[in-house]
Amino acid sequence: MTVVRLLHRAGARSDHLHVASFAAIGLCLTLWVRAKTIDQEQRGNAERRALFVGLWPPMLWLIGEALRNPSDPVG
Repeated sequence: MTVVRLLHRAGARSDHLHVASFAAIGLCLTLWVRAKTIDQEQRGNAERRALFVGLWPPMLWLIGEALRNPSDPVG
């Protein structure tokens, strides 16, 4: 069973994932701005954390698109 079908059965809908994608963008920007306010010693880790979270929005958006019609084969 695919992840998309499991999410659909669990009640997740495409709108939920699209909102989560925008929320991840906001979280990434918040972490990036916060990284600029901490001392130089820990700034590298904070920036990497922001970049890691920045990878989430496209994935969440595409999963949301797949949830629009979970019966279609993905790929």
